[in-house]
Amino acid sequence: MEIAKVIDYLKSYDGRQLKLMEVCGTHTAAIFKNGIRDLISPKIRLISGPGCPVCVTPTAFIDKCVEYAKAPGCELLTFGDMMKVPGSQGSLSENKAAGESGAKANITIMYSPLEAIEKAKQNPDITYVVAAVGFETTAPTYALLIREAERQGVRNIRLVTALKTAIPALRWICENQNDIDGFICPGHVSVITGVHVYDELAAGFGKPFVVSGFEAEHILAAIYRIVRQIEAGEGRVENMYPNAVREDGNPKALQAIEDVFAPGPAVWRGLGRINGSGLYLKEEHSVYDGGSRGLDEDMQLPDGCRCGDVITGRINPDQCPMFAGGSCTPMDPFGPCMVSSEGSCGIWYRNKH
Repeated sequence: MEIAKVIDYLKSYDGRQLKLMEVCGTHTAAIFKNGIRDLISPKIRLISGPGCPVCVTPTAFIDKCVEYAKAPGCELLTFGDMMKVPGSQGSLSENKAAGESGAKANITIMYSPLEAIEKAKQNPDITYVVAAVGFETTAPTYALLIREAERQGVRNIRLVTALKTAIPALRWICENQNDIDGFICPGHVSVITGVHVYDELAAGFGKPFVVSGFEAEHILAAIYRIVRQIEAGEGRVENMYPNAVREDGNPKALQAIEDVFAPGPAVWRGLGRINGSGLYLKEEHSVYDGGSRGLDEDMQLPDGCRCGDVITGRINPDQCPMFAGGSCTPMDPFGPCMVSSEGSCGIWYRNKH
């Protein structure tokens, strides 16, 4: 169907009120960038989900990273978007700044986890601790890091993992938030997992799960297919991103994850504990484990912060009192949704101001 006809159909939709969740933060950003809400009926409400791995990282993980950063002979390697995530002893950024004024906090921003290999080889007396955060999209890279470290006999690397998988979180949302009518499935994650991982959810909850790319026409086509399914009384999986997402995903990447990591319970900041949603190094790779299991503590969100409701789509970010009142901003974030460029509150803030 031509995109003009898709837009005309969605703009003129006059059925029952629908609530559709875009799981991925990149989709949220693209929806704003392309003005998609203005192209569809007000009876189709788009809500954001827990699609930002940085945003759902619990306090205890940040505290563990700070502990390593201050330990003698250790250097913490992290991506830049982790720097402002609050911990009980401050963020990584705050601790790095404190280090410049006296207290030791050895933190380096990395651009690829594989940088740890060369650093560790060049400085065998330093333990390089990698803050491993992400979903299925980035987990294969950390698996490759471990494989390569083992192949080269490099032992002065540790992983502290807050790696998570999307399907258990989607199941949690379906079980706890039954007013969501359909899901725009994350394109990047689906490149790795394939589309069949959504089959059980679609069949069990009778809701459409449609995989989408990130261009405006991709997202509009996905919304169109979800609405048409709902009108037909269907709830099934569709792949609207076939040029990037294969039915079986990326078997090599999936095998790398399976070889190196084992699933376990994990805490999602703003949601709580979700069984089977975390990825942890298997016992045979334990020499590289920086103590990732049991990092479950999460500090209570400030009074007025409603990030838990934002992540599950109960409210829009601008309905949170801290967002609306201006006390939570990307420069001074309190809630998890504001700390990353892919967090729903951060995206709304940048597009509303």
